[in-house]
Amino acid sequence: MSDEVRTAGADATGNRMARASATATAPSAWPSRRLRRIFCLDDFETAARRFLPRPLFGYVAGATENNVTLTDNRAVFDEIGLMPRVLVDVSARSQETTLFGRRYAAPFGIAPMGIAALMGYRGDLALARAASRANIVNVMSGSSLIRLEEVAAAAPESWFQIYVPNESPRVAALVDRIAAAGFETLVVTVDSSVVPNRENNVRAGFKTPLEPNLSLLWQGMIHPFWVFEVFLRTLIRHGMPCFENNQAEKGVPIVSRTVARDFSGRERFDWAELDRVRERWRGTLVLKGILNPEDARRAREHGADGIIVSNHGGRQLDGVPSPMRVLAAVKAAAGDMPVMIDSGFRRGTDILKALALGADYVFIGRPFNYAAAVAGEAGVDHAIALMMAELKADMGLIGINRLAEMGPEFLFGQGWWR
Repeated sequence: MSDEVRTAGADATGNRMARASATATAPSAWPSRRLRRIFCLDDFETAARRFLPRPLFGYVAGATENNVTLTDNRAVFDEIGLMPRVLVDVSARSQETTLFGRRYAAPFGIAPMGIAALMGYRGDLALARAASRANIVNVMSGSSLIRLEEVAAAAPESWFQIYVPNESPRVAALVDRIAAAGFETLVVTVDSSVVPNRENNVRAGFKTPLEPNLSLLWQGMIHPFWVFEVFLRTLIRHGMPCFENNQAEKGVPIVSRTVARDFSGRERFDWAELDRVRERWRGTLVLKGILNPEDARRAREHGADGIIVSNHGGRQLDGVPSPMRVLAAVKAAAGDMPVMIDSGFRRGTDILKALALGADYVFIGRPFNYAAAVAGEAGVDHAIALMMAELKADMGLIGINRLAEMGPEFLFGQGWWR
């Protein structure tokens, strides 16, 4: 990251502010400079912490209660070692993979992340376009601020993630809208029936909608690059962002003193309601948020085409296991359904460990959100390229040419995953 960005919060000289002001109507002139010091996905978090106002960074980085699950999502990878094979010709390495009959360039994609367009300018589009160029999966979040039709037009191969509304007619209307936009894969999040205790977000000053106050004003003042490059640029070109896709109709604005989001009714979402979604949705149906093997069995019985083993990045129930700890058991229960996974992935070696335990695909969330915030589409392109290069090198070092070769024989440690 450049000196300009590192010192943006403190340096408010007239010349620097004039250059920042110009970005309210023009793309950033410095994405390449900002990426000079980005060598791995973790570096994006450091850069985003400086760029984003504290409430926004806290929303992305934060989890629930004591962060037990958030911590375990990373700790689990340290418990699993890799046992390489040597003197293997690895000159023909390929990380291509097939999922639901489509060939992708890598076994990782972009997880759905809410309000991405508040972190980086037109964030949902930046993520979708970069994923499309790289030929990896991008999942658009239902809690997004750009109309799903716009993203579908820009990257029609994207998937769409839905938080099921609180009434069956609303569910039907939203599902029909998603299908009409051209999405072919619907990801139903099933681990968010109740709003969790995200006290860490409250401590950071975040809520939705954001309420204008002196603290928020101060955060804008000490993060001028975000104000001009993201917030004002969005406001001038597109108006106040709103939650566009939680329902079939437009939702509440992201900044307001007078309105509140309605999270009620998800408590009623059950297998019977899922059956109604399955009946209405003719495309590929994926359930996200599975941890219990019994739920994997039921998902298959109720017509799901695939599942994502996930604890929502530690953002729902604190104290649940990392998806890696239950992956092998869930895979055994899922039968022939594709089993995908997310939560805590940061390295190529993390991906290889998941593939060795039976995962068909891996999703990465927060780092791509940070990348879009720091440098827009160029940042997401850079993050994808870093992961592809890292994974290719790791494949060579462990001694495989194809991802299908990666099995539990390449793992060592306590063996709790067997």
